[in-house]
Amino acid sequence: QVQLVESGGGLVQAGGSLRLSCAASRRTINNYGMGWFRQTPGKAREFVGYNRDSGGRTYYRESVEGRFTIFRDNAKNTMFLQMTDLKPEDTAVYYCAAGDRLHVGVRVDDYDYWGQGTQVTVSS
Repeated sequence: QVQLVESGGGLVQAGGSLRLSCAASRRTINNYGMGWFRQTPGKAREFVGYNRDSGGRTYYRESVEGRFTIFRDNAKNTMFLQMTDLKPEDTAVYYCAAGDRLHVGVRVDDYDYWGQGTQVTVSS
C-alpha cells in the first residue's frame, strides 16, 4: 500500500503563496488517483481538488479554482498543491489522499490512503 507524507505548510499573509508536497512511498503514484482535502476544527474534511492521473483533467472546488493548481512529478513520486492568492478562509490542515483511479472523486470515502496533514495558516 502507498504511504503519503505532506510537507510545505506554514504561516503566510493573505495574497501570498505556498506549495504543498505529498511524497509517496512503497507504491508509485502512477497507480493511483490522487486528491487534496482540507479541514478546520469542528468542520468536516472538504475536497480541494483531485485527478485520476497526471495526464488527465484536474477538478477543483469552486472557491479555489484559478488560485490552486495540482500537479505531479512522477520522477519524484510526489504530488503538489500550488496555492496562490491565499485568503484567510484557506486556513486549514491540508491532507493528500490516494485511491483507485476509477473511483476517486470529491468524497472522503473515495480514497483509501491518507497523509498526516500539514497546517496552512493565512493571516489577514
